[in-house]
Amino acid sequence: MNSIPQQPSEQFLTLEESAKVDAALLSSSEKFLSRLTISSLKLLKHIAQEYAVSVEDLSTEQVIAWFEKDGKIRREQGVEASYLKW
Repeated sequence: MNSIPQQPSEQFLTLEESAKVDAALLSSSEKFLSRLTISSLKLLKHIAQEYAVSVEDLSTEQVIAWFEKDGKIRREQGVEASYLKW
């Protein structure tokens, strides 16, 4: 897996995307799930790019391995070195 530079808006919703979700005629729980799904799609695209596969071809094992790798980076090098900043 290659390390790919991260744009701040890649990880979560942009202001524009958030405004679109807010403007949608959805319940609070549907808005939450919409935000989660959009953010998850962005993360899956990033993971697929690291593995040089399409999102559709990602396996459960690859997603788990990616989270393990990112967690290890966070523990060993600090949160700023990891992709997910939490």
